[in-house]
Amino acid sequence: MKITRVRVYSPPNPNPLFNQSDLVVTIETDAGIMGIGEGGSRETLEQSAGRLIGEEPNAIERCWQDMYRAFFYPPGREKMHALGALDLALWDIRGKALNRPVHALLGGMARNFCELYNTAGIIPQIREGMSIRERARATMEAGYRAFRMDAASTTPNSTYNTRERLLKMAEECEQAREGVGKDGDWVIDFHQRFDLSDAMRGCDLIKDYAPFFVEDPVRTEAFGEDLPILRRTVRVPIAAGEEWGNRWDFNKLLENHDIDYMRATLPNVGGITEMVKIAAICETHFVGIVPHFTGPISTAALVHALGPFSGPVLLEYNYQGRTIPHVTIGLDFKDGKLYPNDRPGLGVELDMKPLKLITEITQRVTARAQTYFRPDGSITNW
Repeated sequence: MKITRVRVYSPPNPNPLFNQSDLVVTIETDAGIMGIGEGGSRETLEQSAGRLIGEEPNAIERCWQDMYRAFFYPPGREKMHALGALDLALWDIRGKALNRPVHALLGGMARNFCELYNTAGIIPQIREGMSIRERARATMEAGYRAFRMDAASTTPNSTYNTRERLLKMAEECEQAREGVGKDGDWVIDFHQRFDLSDAMRGCDLIKDYAPFFVEDPVRTEAFGEDLPILRRTVRVPIAAGEEWGNRWDFNKLLENHDIDYMRATLPNVGGITEMVKIAAICETHFVGIVPHFTGPISTAALVHALGPFSGPVLLEYNYQGRTIPHVTIGLDFKDGKLYPNDRPGLGVELDMKPLKLITEITQRVTARAQTYFRPDGSITNW
């Protein structure tokens, strides 16, 4: 089996955020099997996909290493997103070729379902004007594992006085605890709004309300320096990493137990191939995985990639009550949970009619692409 063509489509109302791209990617083969992925941009996908033409799609690790290394400069986070989109499609092809779901190829599910928390309370049970307490209660009644809130947002593009907002946040966190009840869970996203001193103060103000975790308490640029200080200072669990790329972004933080939950997601990390390696690092250091929400195809892929992980998993989810015109089958959601399925590959089916073709790649990219090989034929840098 050889890869013959890669196509990229725009869905209706595409996500304009670069690192949350929901472009649809398809990889076609001469065996008539088509793999489906999601993410990337036209430019990053065209160059990366050009290395796949003519390759054997089942050699996923080799394809990944070639896309990663062929252009000398290590791919940044935006290009990792494109690699991840293509990697999802390669895994989809493998599952379809073997008539097995991807999670079965990764060792099988270690859980019955994936627990969820809801992004910003976007569920039918929540109405305009409800208090934090009411929103938290409604989320738990809908079957979610945890209620999610952020750090006392104000009107967009307005002044955010961190010291004043921290007090408001503490009041709202008290409501969240009351809403979920003594046995329920809630999480809060600091959204990188605070410097280290304010992050410390904020964590101390809310610790008695027992958050499941505090997400992104400081700026991502300061993670390497500030998260170790914060972890040894505060008494709340810390989650971080939705803006990270591959494992080299954060492996030291995991090894040193500077975070309790890792937030990296698909396709951003480079796809399932990379996520499995990240999960192994998390398992070694007893760090849970709570990936950031992403597009519908990638969310379906998260169940396959993290279902076999033995540690804690909690997915961020925002598709309840939403119609996805181009994904007719994919998300097996019920009562606040995502379930695995036995459909081949990623278990995703597309309606092509709402999709708009952006580009297609049929020729192998060789310009400025070079690789060296070790004596055993494995790829190394040139």
